[in-house]
Order: sequence, then C-alpha cells, then structure tokens
Amino acid sequence: MSAAADVALEKAVAALRPSEYTGALIQALLAAPQRVAGARALEVGSGSGVVLAALGALGAASLCGVDIEREAVVAGGRLLEELGHGPAAQLHHGDMWQPVEGRCFDLVVANLPHFPMTRGAPGGRWPSWSCGGVDGRRLLDPFLDGLARHLSPHGCALITHNAFVGLHESRDILRRHGLGLKIVSTILVHIPAEKIALMTRDILDAEEGRTIHRYGPYIFAEVHIVEIAAPADLG
Repeated sequence: MSAAADVALEKAVAALRPSEYTGALIQALLAAPQRVAGARALEVGSGSGVVLAALGALGAASLCGVDIEREAVVAGGRLLEELGHGPAAQLHHGDMWQPVEGRCFDLVVANLPHFPMTRGAPGGRWPSWSCGGVDGRRLLDPFLDGLARHLSPHGCALITHNAFVGLHESRDILRRHGLGLKIVSTILVHIPAEKIALMTRDILDAEEGRTIHRYGPYIFAEVHIVEIAAPADLG
C-alpha cells in the first residue's frame, strides 16, 4: 500500500472510531453469546469492523459486512485479518441490502446513522455516518423494510435505536413484515453541543425532558438496543 493510501486509511479509521452506541451493541452481544455462536452473521454499515470482530470472537460461523464507504471496507477487512477472522469474513462495498440480495442470515446487526439532522459531520465523522435525515429515518426505514427477507427462519437482528426517533414507527414497519421488536437495554449517551445544534428543531423541542435530558450545558439522550425477530421468537 502506498504512503498516500496509508494516510487515507488512517483518516478513515479515525472517522470510523467506535462510539458509545458501538459499545452498547457489543455489550448486548456479549450478554447473550448464544445468539452468536455458529450463526451466519451480517452487519449492515460495518464501519471499522469492530462489531464483526466481536461476532467472530463469540464464535459466529461466518461474517459478512456491508458499507457504503469503500475506505470502511478496507479498514474493516484489515482489522478482521489482523485478528484472525479473515477466512470467515466477506466485506462488500455497496448500499444497504443490495450487496447481499438473495442471501439470508441467522443474525443481523446494525448501528446505522439515525440522528435527525440534514447536514454536517460533527466530530470528524463522515456525512454518511452522521446524517439520518430530517426525521432520523432516512436509512432506518429501508433497513427495517428489507430485514425480513434477509433473516433465516428463527433469525434475529440487534440494532441501536435512538429513543427520540419514533420507536412506534419502527414497530409499525416491522409488523407489516411479520416481525416484532423488544428493547434489550437502554443507555444514556452524551450529545456534544456541535451535534445538538444540528438536530432537527421540532424533534429536539418535542423530546427535551422526555428522552433528551439537559443539565446546564450538558445534554444526554436515551438510546435503545432492540432485538427484532418473529413475535414467537422474541420470548
């Protein structure tokens, strides 16, 4: 790899650094390793590859990642190779479900950008990993709409879901596809001032004091980890 390519990859790794959302998703996987062992696993929006690495460490039979950023595919592939998961992994550059059309998985995970904003890339992130659109559902809805056709029988998904982005709307979408949703855990994450300034004002006004909590200059928001599966499999 050339020096210029190495520099570009280093910038990509910095932009794709794990967040509290990533940590919460990995924690949910660690808390229920039986979901992962022997599973054909897919991550939509695989980013740095660290969640796929966690899936590999928990014994997933195969690892598949999709990301819209080519640099993320390179960075994720390098991490998985370094950790010895390369033989079990396939990473694809592409948009959402397109690279895996016709395939089904036992476990699907995702930490998609669904912060309600339409511009900017706070904290050095890429716009593709920051902006969720005016209502935060620009990527979330297509993910939920396509999930059922990529889940194997008795398969499930684990995703991050901001509490201020219509959990009821997600339930309605999933119900139309024969799936249900339950909250596995809820955490509070700090929202930096530069990010909250970009948040869709109507959502901020509606959610402050409910799922968004302000203490002087410090703002925190509730984030859920949710499990998605056929209702009979949710327990």
